[in-house]
Amino acid sequence: MQTTYLELSEDNGVSHKFYEVTVNDCEMRIRYGRIGQQGQSSTKTFPTPEKALAEATKKLNEKRKKGYAEAVKGERAARPVNRRVIVSNQSSAKNAPVLWQFKSGSRAYGIFVDEQGCWIGNEDGNVYQLSQEAQVKQQFRFNNGVKAIVSDGRWLYVGCDDGKVYDLMAKVPRVAYDIEKEVDIYWIDICDGILGISDSEGSVFINDYEGEEISTYQSSGDSGWMIRCDEQFAYHGHSKGVTAYHNSFRSTLNSMLAAKPLTGTAVWHCKTVGEVLFGWQEKELLYVSTAAKKIHAITKQGQLIATYPCDAAVFSCATSKNGEYIFAGDNYSSIYCFHQNGERLWKLATGCGSAYSMQYLNERLYIVTTDGVMACIDASSAALAQAKEGAFPQARSIKAPPAVALVNAHFLEEAHDTQQGVVLHCVKEGSKLRVRVLSAGYHADWNVQFPQNLRVEGAKYLVDAVQESGSGSFYRILGEIKKLNIS
Repeated sequence: MQTTYLELSEDNGVSHKFYEVTVNDCEMRIRYGRIGQQGQSSTKTFPTPEKALAEATKKLNEKRKKGYAEAVKGERAARPVNRRVIVSNQSSAKNAPVLWQFKSGSRAYGIFVDEQGCWIGNEDGNVYQLSQEAQVKQQFRFNNGVKAIVSDGRWLYVGCDDGKVYDLMAKVPRVAYDIEKEVDIYWIDICDGILGISDSEGSVFINDYEGEEISTYQSSGDSGWMIRCDEQFAYHGHSKGVTAYHNSFRSTLNSMLAAKPLTGTAVWHCKTVGEVLFGWQEKELLYVSTAAKKIHAITKQGQLIATYPCDAAVFSCATSKNGEYIFAGDNYSSIYCFHQNGERLWKLATGCGSAYSMQYLNERLYIVTTDGVMACIDASSAALAQAKEGAFPQARSIKAPPAVALVNAHFLEEAHDTQQGVVLHCVKEGSKLRVRVLSAGYHADWNVQFPQNLRVEGAKYLVDAVQESGSGSFYRILGEIKKLNIS
């Protein structure tokens, strides 16, 4: 048996990968992935040992041409991972009217809530979708902890500590983005397929719908716990305030045409009182929570127009629609509500830890906490008035079900006809594999946002549907992906 182990780890941190080939008689096994992780593997059998060795040599030489070199396994460390830790203290306020608590089992950072249900993702990599009444509708388990759950129109994504961002909108989560750069990721956001990333060093990275980096920026501060994106800008919250950078498709298109990352200057910068610990956005305003016990409302032109004082460092915030009410969570397990005119309407205790993140919907405030709990709080005026008088609903406590098997993002069901759905095919363009629509009635020259790990040159796929991106330049997949196999 002969094993060759190569690594590619560049000084600028762009790549941090390994490639291992083992030849055992007529069998060749390839294993590859990020340094410090198990990675992925495939095995192929050849008619003779000589042919297996020849193919292995060919594969290794291809990697050496790309900069890979022999290395000692285990000498380089895995990518850095920084998980947010709040020293959570007990609140002295009266308890909030909690309707239910879902106990996920470990600290929870990811949250998303809409009319279809509530999503929670925790440090153990478990993701649950609940009904509005906390019934488990579906669950997934990822190999690494969840950093964030973010929506982008009809799409929902979960970002994990290993730098992968998964699309959650099908039966099997797919790798929508695989962040090659070895950065200590703090937060992510996605708008019209464009991914924004903030890190521990105060850097901002913008990746296109193919997952390829197209813009980089460096803010004046560090610890970028806020990144929010819209069609024009990426809004970056860090230790020195909030900085806006171009995030328009025109900027990214120019960068792609130039065939190099776009590194530029800020559109504007707004200094905050204290370092930024979280950020929320509405159509016209940004809401920024800080270590200095403040929430700031900032226009998307960079003007600070309102401040809402809390009693401790604020680690999360959210608003009702259009910012009529502003909510906040501090590190003393308290939650607050302000009217947009500045009046503090209430402060109550969660009873289940400090809120890492939160979201408001239909007079309910949903939080995920340091205790690993997703809690649903009745934020109606009547319920809050009763809570202040000491009358509370009987909170239901739900324990998470046993964990399911790890997500296999490489698995593809087969389709054997094209009666229903849209046919795609994978083609090679230069050194890149691209996916295009083969069915009639679509732009044949537009790329399709498609998982890199599922691309095989010449392969055909069947998807439920595709939709034009907001920029009108590429397609996005709706529903399931199947490998098309027509004999």
